[in-house]
Amino acid sequence: MPKLALIPPHDHHRHHRQLLLIFLLISATTAAPASATTNYQVFKEAPQFYNSPTCPSIHTNGMCCDQAVHVAMTLDTAYLRGSMAAILSILQHSSCPQNILFHFIASATANHQHFRYTISRAFPALVFQIYPYDSKAVSGLISTSIRSALDCPLNYARNYLPNLLPRCLRRVVYLDSDLVLVDDMAKLAATPLGDSSVLAAPEYCNANFTSYFTPTFWSNPTLSLTFSGRKACYFNTGVMVIDLQRWRAGDYTIKIVEWMELQKRMRIYELGSLPPFLLVFAGNIAPVDHRWNQHGLGGDNYRGLCRDLHPGPTSLLHWSGKGKPWARLDANRPCPLDVLWAPYDLLQTSSALES
Repeated sequence: MPKLALIPPHDHHRHHRQLLLIFLLISATTAAPASATTNYQVFKEAPQFYNSPTCPSIHTNGMCCDQAVHVAMTLDTAYLRGSMAAILSILQHSSCPQNILFHFIASATANHQHFRYTISRAFPALVFQIYPYDSKAVSGLISTSIRSALDCPLNYARNYLPNLLPRCLRRVVYLDSDLVLVDDMAKLAATPLGDSSVLAAPEYCNANFTSYFTPTFWSNPTLSLTFSGRKACYFNTGVMVIDLQRWRAGDYTIKIVEWMELQKRMRIYELGSLPPFLLVFAGNIAPVDHRWNQHGLGGDNYRGLCRDLHPGPTSLLHWSGKGKPWARLDANRPCPLDVLWAPYDLLQTSSALES
């Protein structure tokens, strides 16, 4: 390793940058597999956010405090920039940001050391845990969908959340990485689930529900009765409030996996990880106001064209679809709504690192 010049004690910023570069060099050459050793992104430190005086005092209790707001997200290198923006937006708009505990799911083969360092550097006070996700089991169940990004095994981690997270954890808000909040997360986390619902999400009953399944599905006399007695509507799985105890009690992971196994034998849907959720839960979920998932801002799954907001108020902006705001901004071809994501972007530019 080349010798490093001594740094004057007063030059704290330069010293911090040099330590970061040393860490990235070491982790890239020792901790990460060869496929993950390039193009690490560096992020700025976010402002510190504090609880308002009326916030309850919590004890993390091994990440299982019932009084805390629990957020679950996946982490991977491709979407890390989006995840960091989402975290910042959640903290910035929360009245009790120090009462939010983050649960991150990352592939068992990913460089967890790098993720942990990156998050801790940008959010020094954040309380979080990273859980390894072994994708071997689900890899054999994934069917090719209409967009290759949807076939990533990490997209299916939500199927296994109750098995991955601590069993003492009762309720969690699951969020995708391509979104930002502009409202208090505690409001969404407090969504009533009623006496029996396992999850809550905004429903879109005007969507053409039949289009999510193939003619093979609808022409089968047994399969076509799957939604009998249910008012089944489309919902987006990128924003869900989940009762983990009810999920475990009902063995819903097994139910989802059974539909995926059937899909491998006869093609009954085309769109990645969403249809099994619809098959198991559609028509039996608790309602959430549409303001909590202004989805589709990434356009469709083919071209990712620009879209407008749905009518009504907005608490969460979600760039589901092919187009991601960071990619369009980098390419100098942003959609009008991408400027709403930009203020949460913590990516440190190379010019800033070198200054």
